[in-house]
Amino acid sequence: MTGKRVVVTGAAGFIGSHLCERLLERGDDVIGIDCFTDYYPRAQKERNLEGLQGRPGFEFVEGDLTRLDLPDLFSRRTIVYHLAAQAGVRASWGSEFETYVSCNIRATQRILEALKERSDVRLVFASSSSVYGKTTVLPTPEEIILAPNSPYGATKAHCEHLCALYRENWGLDYAALRYFTVYGPRQRPDMGFHKFLRAIMSGQPLDVYGDGSQSRDCTYVGDIVEATIQSGDTRTSSQVFNVGGGSRRSLRDILEIMQEITGTRAQIRYTDKERGDVPHTHADISRSQREFGYNPRTPVEEGLRHEAAWLEQLLRQEESRTEAQAG
Repeated sequence: MTGKRVVVTGAAGFIGSHLCERLLERGDDVIGIDCFTDYYPRAQKERNLEGLQGRPGFEFVEGDLTRLDLPDLFSRRTIVYHLAAQAGVRASWGSEFETYVSCNIRATQRILEALKERSDVRLVFASSSSVYGKTTVLPTPEEIILAPNSPYGATKAHCEHLCALYRENWGLDYAALRYFTVYGPRQRPDMGFHKFLRAIMSGQPLDVYGDGSQSRDCTYVGDIVEATIQSGDTRTSSQVFNVGGGSRRSLRDILEIMQEITGTRAQIRYTDKERGDVPHTHADISRSQREFGYNPRTPVEEGLRHEAAWLEQLLRQEESRTEAQAG
C-alpha cells in the first residue's frame, strides 16, 4: 500500500471513476471532485460512483472548480489528477464555447494558482490528442507544432500552455497526458464506440461521419488509468506525453469487430464528415514508455468485449426501469 494522499477532479466521469477505484485498490486516500455538468445525464455519472461511495479512503466533493476553495482541498495532498473538463469536439462550437472556456481553461488556471507555491505536489493534467488536429505525421511525436481542429482541442492546448507557464515561473511539477480515443466500460453516451455498440445491440441504424476510412489509435480505459498513475508517481524530465493504445484501426475495422462480438449485423448509414473531426490519429508513445514505463496491454478486440458486456448489462437495466415505470 502506497498510502498517497491524492485528488481526482472529474471523479464521476468515465475515466475519473476508474482512476479513483484503482487508486483506492492500491491504498491511496482519495478526494474525488465533480460538478455533474449536464453534458450527459447525471444518472450515468452517479452509476459511475456506485463502486466508490462509502469505501474507506474515499471522500466525494460536489462542486465547481471555478468556485471551490481549492487550496483547502489540496492541502496535505501530494498528487492532483486533473481530469475534469467539458468534453466533446462537435459540441464545442458556437455559443457552447463559453462553457468550454469556463470548465477547461478557467478551472485549470484556478488549479494552477492553488498549486503554484506547492513544490511538494505533482499535477497530472488530462490533455487530448485533439491538440494535434489534422497532422499527417503518423505516429505523432509530442514535439510537432500543435494545430487543433476544434475549439475543444484549442482549450486543451491552451491549458497545456498554462501548465508550462506555471512551471517556468513558479517551478510547478506537472505531466500533461495526451489521451488518444479512450474506450471501455462507462464510456460516455456521446462517444462513438458507445453509440455504435448501443445501436447494434438495439437493432437501430447507426450514423458514421465520413466513409469509415478514418482511423484512430484506440486506448482501453484500464491502460489509460495505469499511465495516469505511473505519470503521477514519477518525476519525469519531460512534461508532455502521448498515451495511446499501441495500434491504429480504421473505423470500418472497429465496426466489423463490434458486429463479431455482438453477433449482429449493423445497419450503417455513412454521412458527411463533421466539423472538427480529423482523418487519423496514431500516438508515438516512446516517450511515455521511456520515462514512466507505460505499456498498453489491452488489444482492441478484448477491450471492446469488455465495453460490450458492460453496455449489455446497462441496456437490461434501462429496459427494466422502463417496464417498471410503465407497469
